[in-house]
Amino acid sequence: MQDYSKGAAWIDGRIMPVDQAKIPVTHWGYRRSDVTYDVAGVWEGSFFRLDDHLRRFRASMTRLRMDPGQSDDDIRAILHRVVAASGLRSAYVAMDCLRAVPPPGAPRHPAHAPAYLVCMALPWAWVAPPEMIARGLHLMIPEVRRIPPESVDPRVKNFHWGDLTEGQFEAGEAGADFAILPDGDGNVTEGPGFNIFCIRDGRVISPDRGALEGITRASVFELCAELGIPVEIRPLPVEEFRAADEIFAATTAGGIMPASRIDGRIMGNDRPGPLSMRIHDRFWQRRAEGWHATPVDYALA
Repeated sequence: MQDYSKGAAWIDGRIMPVDQAKIPVTHWGYRRSDVTYDVAGVWEGSFFRLDDHLRRFRASMTRLRMDPGQSDDDIRAILHRVVAASGLRSAYVAMDCLRAVPPPGAPRHPAHAPAYLVCMALPWAWVAPPEMIARGLHLMIPEVRRIPPESVDPRVKNFHWGDLTEGQFEAGEAGADFAILPDGDGNVTEGPGFNIFCIRDGRVISPDRGALEGITRASVFELCAELGIPVEIRPLPVEEFRAADEIFAATTAGGIMPASRIDGRIMGNDRPGPLSMRIHDRFWQRRAEGWHATPVDYALA
């Protein structure tokens, strides 16, 4: 009997326990971070916005000139299979496209390195645990700057995390939970694995560049429209961000995550702000109602 307690993976047409999934260390996906990926969440037996994740994944692969050979329908079926094999009711479901290496005799150029697909379902893990979300994230602005979009397009999910990793060390040294990286022009971009928003005078503001165009971010905009909350997508200077009435983050592995501190400044009563919590509560209410949900086909196990 195979042990799928840690999750399930798909490589080259075969389902296996995730701890058996391996890629060659010579492949450029490992040696050069020549990878794009996407992550869909399964919550209580249903994917959230699966088609949106597949569209973004396909756009990322196209942008990087990768074609693993599977159609979107093929990838959708594989994702259902890995979740079904794992038996998980709440899961982090990744789809990665990696470049291998050129075959012997071919030029050492990425055009000659085939791309292939790796998919996996892992037990759900929160970016910020529920108790941290309840008390509010403690954020800070680090010295390190975000990689400019002219160098690495942040709209294509990638493994270029050197700047985000350095920011997290700065956050830890400052006693904060997460770093929010600024760009070279002094505007905020994003955090490690999440989009960022601030609230000023009842308006939700989100950076217009330098960050992933997140699926949960799009959900925030939909919820604001439902709730009649004005939204601005524009450059967000660091000083304006620091002075915000409220701040919150959004990601697949956490939903809406309000903050309570920024660079040591306590916002409100050192708890998540009222408008942030209104969006947070509405998000999970709509999720419970089946909003953008696709039930997992567990019969594929």
